[in-house]
Amino acid sequence: MATAPTRVPQEERTRAMRARLLEATVELLVEKGFGGTSTTLVSERAGVSRGAQLHHFPTKNDLVVAAVAHLTEIRGSDLERAAAALPDGTHRTLAVLEMLGDHFASPVFTAALELWVAARTDPALHDAVAPLEQRVGRETHRLTVELLGVDESQPGARELVQATLDLVRGLGLAATLGDDTARRRRILAQWARTLDTALAPDRATPADSATPARPQLPQQKETR
Repeated sequence: MATAPTRVPQEERTRAMRARLLEATVELLVEKGFGGTSTTLVSERAGVSRGAQLHHFPTKNDLVVAAVAHLTEIRGSDLERAAAALPDGTHRTLAVLEMLGDHFASPVFTAALELWVAARTDPALHDAVAPLEQRVGRETHRLTVELLGVDESQPGARELVQATLDLVRGLGLAATLGDDTARRRRILAQWARTLDTALAPDRATPADSATPARPQLPQQKETR
């Protein structure tokens, strides 16, 4: 006697459908930009009916903000895992910077960048994006301080951390225009020496010393 197929609970089906919508939205933001991303294209790529998509995300702004928040959480988890593999000693600062550089050259940064640009002239989108970016900024700053072992009570230390994050964001922006990996690594190597000299002289890395293998972030699914 044949066994009846097991039914997937409604809650699980809903969660899977939302995930497909969010992933499709990020793919389209990276491929087509904010202006070229529409709720119709998202529902088609995700294989979800327009009615179901509108039920969960009534507007385009609702959808894109939720999508970037979703992927940001995933990449945050990826950063935490990559951080656990970082080396100690003379090469730690460079390894931290390269990990952050890879993060800001990833699709999540490109998608977030599309939101920032659109939010500049869209008050409703700005109000939705600003709290997300503030939370992400605080968490990234906290993680950077922790990984570099920075004592922010020391004069100039907090500003050096902020300058570091501004640097990797700027390099991430440059990466949206083409493969800038080699240049990014040269700049980060020099900045690592600068940080070590300023923050931890005993950990300073000679300019000609070998660089250890870098911890890799989990690969993201390629956009279609």
